[in-house]
Amino acid sequence: MNRNDLPSRRNPKSAARLKRRDFLKSASAVAAAAALPVPAVWSPAKAQSRQETLLVVSEYSPNNFDIHGVGTNRPGYEVSWNCYDRLMSHGEKTLPDGSKSYDRDKFTPELAEDWNATDTAVTFKLRKDAKFHDGTPITAKDVKWSFDRAVSVGGFPTFQMKAGSLEKPEQFVAVDDHTFRVDFIRKDKLTMPDLAVIVPGVYHSELIKKSVTEKDPWGLEYTKTNIAGGGAYKVSRWQAGTEVVFDRNDDWKSGPLPKVKRVVWRTVPSAGNRRALVARLIERGDADISVDMPNKDFAELKQAGKVDVVTNLIGNGIGYIGMNCKNPPFNNVKVRQAVAYAIPYQKIMDAVMFGLAGPMYGAKPGAPLQVAWPQPHPYTTDLAKAKQLLAEAGHPNGFETTLSFDLGFAVVNEPLCVLVQESLAQVGIKTTINKIPGSNWRNELLKKEMPLIANFFSGWLDYPEYFFFWCYHGQNAVFNTMSYQDKDMDAMIDAARTAAANGDKAAYEKNVAGFVKKSFDEVPRIPLFQPTLSLALQKNVTGYRYWFHRQLDYRQLAKA
Repeated sequence: MNRNDLPSRRNPKSAARLKRRDFLKSASAVAAAAALPVPAVWSPAKAQSRQETLLVVSEYSPNNFDIHGVGTNRPGYEVSWNCYDRLMSHGEKTLPDGSKSYDRDKFTPELAEDWNATDTAVTFKLRKDAKFHDGTPITAKDVKWSFDRAVSVGGFPTFQMKAGSLEKPEQFVAVDDHTFRVDFIRKDKLTMPDLAVIVPGVYHSELIKKSVTEKDPWGLEYTKTNIAGGGAYKVSRWQAGTEVVFDRNDDWKSGPLPKVKRVVWRTVPSAGNRRALVARLIERGDADISVDMPNKDFAELKQAGKVDVVTNLIGNGIGYIGMNCKNPPFNNVKVRQAVAYAIPYQKIMDAVMFGLAGPMYGAKPGAPLQVAWPQPHPYTTDLAKAKQLLAEAGHPNGFETTLSFDLGFAVVNEPLCVLVQESLAQVGIKTTINKIPGSNWRNELLKKEMPLIANFFSGWLDYPEYFFFWCYHGQNAVFNTMSYQDKDMDAMIDAARTAAANGDKAAYEKNVAGFVKKSFDEVPRIPLFQPTLSLALQKNVTGYRYWFHRQLDYRQLAKA
């Protein structure tokens, strides 16, 4: 992979365009975007026409190309999704508002052209014409090595595989070059869905093995900045923090050949100026898609009507305030409940989310719980109640703490934390806001030392027991950011998974309602809202589909 900038144009007729393009990349251009003419962003280099190239602009960029890597951020997921194949994927469905989404309950072939599932195993037949990007045939040995890697590297990928009862290398069998089998260690409704998420991608084992060391037996350092896959796209150019360029893999056999030949993912890091720049790029027709802008900006773009704006509620997702349950003062349940009563819920909905979210607070006390997630909790803003609980917990005068957030998503996190800081101060809790760079956020979560955080989590598999397995189970996975551990909670989560696998509806409903209630009573994290995912795209861009991972899938996109 060439990590250099896009090559300079030598054609003198293109000199002016080159200068404008380089100007775009400079910080001064971003800062002056509202006052200066918007620079051209398209290089006429090579054969790809404007019609076959997609320009995506966003505020953030990948810190790792490999989802198996340590601390890979969400932008890194997008690289993995588009550059590596999985055995199978999901079909499509149309939502009530007419937008498209993946279909949770429909699986479609990808690297595997067919499969047969029994009570004890599932056997996949691999495509015989599938190849990695360098032309090497993909075999079942590569699939096994990839799955062995996922369950062995530890951290997020290993926990993710475990969520579907994919835990041991012995479960994965290369029967022959084009037959791969997964042996089940238990009945689990989540096993098949878990095979269609990003983590069980298929890696070029022999290529990676050339770079392994004693300290790095799975070649994670190599795949951090190199693609070793056979997916629909290749990373052809990369400049860290600025740009990733994807070229279509014209030999891809695991689905219909994508219509978009090249994707240029440009990062504009300054949120304050990005709106002016991005809006002008999109409105002029130079940029095709923008994601992760503030809700206010999406609302304005939608009202202007020059581009399409698509908004979806994020499935199984919650924006929340989390409290570290292993250390004082948040190891005291009354302190946590006090914070829950001190949160300015409606202000956050109005001033931060601009109403583009589902409220997760204010349920009627004593109302029957739904067998569903997400659902609202009964806490509301009640400062008198918060002060009473703090006094009962031994903190009548409050205390001091730190409130941390991911600076990579400061558009939401920063105003949210300011509102929380102001409200907590009214009950005596003095907070210092800690802004952590997005590239370091996952690593800080892994340490589990931050006392109070603003964060977001969505469960890839849209089931209540899956969300709680990640966020509340005593296994203390990375996304149990509060280090909350309780044996009764674990028992209900495990029982719900068992009931789901066995089709025991009564037991399932009882345990789901039980663990939801316990999460509200003990409130290790305070759900604030179910957020939306929005993006702006040119009216001639079609095929966008909402995915559980909240990233773009380039394979479905096209330009009319």
